[in-house]
Amino acid sequence: MKAIVLNELTGTDALTLTNTSEPEMKAGDVLIRTRAVGINPIDVKTAAGGGAAPFIGEERPFIPGWECTGTVIGCGSDVSGFASGDRVVGFLHFPNRAGCFAEQVSAPADQIAHLPSSVDDRYAAGLAPAGLTAYQALFDKGNLQPKQRVLILAAAGGVGHLAVQLAKAEGAYVVGTASPSNHAHLLNLGCDEVVDYKDTDAISALTDFDLIIDGVGGQTGVDAVRALTSSGVLVTLPSVTKDQVIEAATAAGKRAEPIRVEPCGKQLAILVDQVAQGTLKLDIAAHYSIDQIKDAYNAVA
Repeated sequence: MKAIVLNELTGTDALTLTNTSEPEMKAGDVLIRTRAVGINPIDVKTAAGGGAAPFIGEERPFIPGWECTGTVIGCGSDVSGFASGDRVVGFLHFPNRAGCFAEQVSAPADQIAHLPSSVDDRYAAGLAPAGLTAYQALFDKGNLQPKQRVLILAAAGGVGHLAVQLAKAEGAYVVGTASPSNHAHLLNLGCDEVVDYKDTDAISALTDFDLIIDGVGGQTGVDAVRALTSSGVLVTLPSVTKDQVIEAATAAGKRAEPIRVEPCGKQLAILVDQVAQGTLKLDIAAHYSIDQIKDAYNAVA
């Protein structure tokens, strides 16, 4: 089968389209014929030796790509709930295995969800990591409840714009930070207020939030701690600055939590259902063909 591989983790130029062996199904796996694959910052970082690189070992070639849509073409004997011909979407094997940039991928059945006929493959292929990060940050880490006040930093980002919609659907009062060019879009998605992230006076006036989703990290995350209520929680997404943000929260007698998104077919099914119903909308930056893979990586970078 054809696949995009990395023989070394030295950056985008190391990506190669080649022929490789078909994947083997393990217990609990389904075999998927891939239709579309999403590209995320973790893909770009890993290709350059960062991101998930420390977890993937020395085996080469390495097939990148953690999210895909496709059609089931085989099931392990112990798999139930899926059958050949089913359309599916998945976020797979994170972080120690990938493999979605290939014509076929073997995936654990508990990491995929059925894809309704009304949802386009290319559209759904960008949903899983960003959507699951937003969901897990709000509900698993943040324990979001109706009528709580939620602040989302970088609300127009991949995770942010999905978190806005999920929080609003739960009955929260949602405030987002973004550049002015994104304000109208975020208001349409459900934000009750949107603040220019460069407006220091407006940012300083933000206060009394039960939950903050920090999609920026660093000093921005540290500064946001003061806007938390005493019983609130700040969930910080960027891993490289999580310790800095957590330490600042602890020093202020408040709580900050890091997050690393985990595959979960059940949660993904919830998100896909909302997409099918039209209550969750996903912003797709661009579409690329397989021979434009380096262009796609560079665009994300």
